[in-house]
Amino acid sequence: MKFKNIFSLAILVLLLGISYILLTFRGIPEPQLDAVRVNDIIKTFADNWVFIQGGEAPPVFHYDLDYVVIDNDEKLIAASRRDLNENINDAIRNRDTIADIKVADEIVGKVIIYNDTFHIWERNEARLIAVSILLLVLLIFIGVGYALYLHHTVLRPFNRMQGFARHIAAGNLDVPLEMDRNNLFGAFTESFDLMREELYKARENERKANRSKKELVASLSHDIKTPVASIKAVTELMLVTAKDEKERKQLDTINIKAEQINALITNMFHATLEELQALDVTITEHGSTIIQHLIQNADYEDLVRPFAIPSCLILADQLRLQQVLDNIIGNSYKYAGTDIEVHAVVDEDFIILDIVDFGMGVPQDDLPLLLNKFYRGKNADAKSGYGLGLYISKYLMEQMSGGLSCENRSDGFAVRLMLRLAGYTDHT
Repeated sequence: MKFKNIFSLAILVLLLGISYILLTFRGIPEPQLDAVRVNDIIKTFADNWVFIQGGEAPPVFHYDLDYVVIDNDEKLIAASRRDLNENINDAIRNRDTIADIKVADEIVGKVIIYNDTFHIWERNEARLIAVSILLLVLLIFIGVGYALYLHHTVLRPFNRMQGFARHIAAGNLDVPLEMDRNNLFGAFTESFDLMREELYKARENERKANRSKKELVASLSHDIKTPVASIKAVTELMLVTAKDEKERKQLDTINIKAEQINALITNMFHATLEELQALDVTITEHGSTIIQHLIQNADYEDLVRPFAIPSCLILADQLRLQQVLDNIIGNSYKYAGTDIEVHAVVDEDFIILDIVDFGMGVPQDDLPLLLNKFYRGKNADAKSGYGLGLYISKYLMEQMSGGLSCENRSDGFAVRLMLRLAGYTDHT
C-alpha cells in the first residue's frame, strides 16, 4: 500500500510539473504588430523628414514598440532605444518588420520595427528551467524517501533476520527475534520466532531427558553396587573359612566375576559423564581480530563496552572459541546484567583476555568449585542451567593449549581466558 502511495505521489508531481510547463508555453503571447501605430510612426517621419535631415530632433513616440529609422544609406536617423538592429541584414535575421518611408512617392528611408519574440522566450526560459529543476529535486526527494522506506521496511528487517539465523545456527535460542507487523517481513518474523521457541522447548526437553538418563544410570549404578559389594564381602569371608582348594577356587571365581561386574558398572557410570570427548577441537592460526568479531557475535544485548585487541596470531578453533565466549557473556547477562569490559594484553606466549562484569560476583566459598562439572553456586538457585557451561569452556580452552580461570574483583566478577600465541607482531 505504501509503495502505491509513493508511486502515485511521484506521478502526481510529474504531471503537475508537465502541466505547468505546458501552461507556460501557452501563456507566451504571439507577437502581433499594431498596424495603426506603425503607420503613425511612418507618416510622422515622412512628414518631418526634411526637417530631420536639416538637423531637427526626431519625434518621440510613447508606444510600446521598439523601432529604428535609417536612411537609404543605412545611416541611423532615430531609435527608440539602444542595442537594436540598425541594418537591413540584421533586421532580416531577427525577423523584424521593415517598412518604407516615402516622401513624394520616393523612398527616402526605412522603419525597422523590432521583433522581441526572442527576448520573450528568453524570459520564459528561465522560468521553465526553474520549474524543471524544482520538479527534478522533488522527484529525487521522493526517490530518496522511497529508498529510506525500503531500507526501513525491507533491508533492516532482513538484516535482523540474518542475525537471528546466525544465533539459531550457533545454538543460541535465548535471543528472541524482534517483531514488527508493519514491515513486509512481519508474518515471517512471527513464524521464525515461534520456530525458535519450539526449538528451545525441544532442546530443553532433550536436556531434561539426558539429565534423567544420567540420574537413572547413577542411581542404578549405586543400587547394583550395593548387592555386588555384599557378594564380594560374603565371598571374602567364605574364602577365610574355606576347607579345601576346590571350594577356595570357586569362591575366587565368584569374587573375580563380582569385581568385573563392579568395574563394568563403574565404567557405565563414568561413560555418562564423558561426552566431552566427542567435542572435536581443530586448532589453526588466526589473526587476533577474530576475537573482537566473536565477542561482538556473542554480545547480542550490546553490553560490551568498546575495547581493543593487540595485533597478533593466535592458536584456536574459531567455532569452539565462539562457544566459550557465548557461554561467558551469556552467564554475565544471566547473573549480572551490567555492562561488560574486555581487557586484552600480551604476556609472553599468551594473549590474556579479562571479561569483567559489575555484578555481585559469586560467594567466595563457591569460587574454587565453579569450574567443576554440574556444580552451581548458591546465587544460581533461581536461574536455569546445568552447571556445565564453565566446565565445558575450561575443557575447550585447555584443548586449544590455553586456559580459563575465574575471580571476584572489588567491582565485579571476571573470567580470564588465555590463548596461546602463534606469532606476535605488535605490542601496542
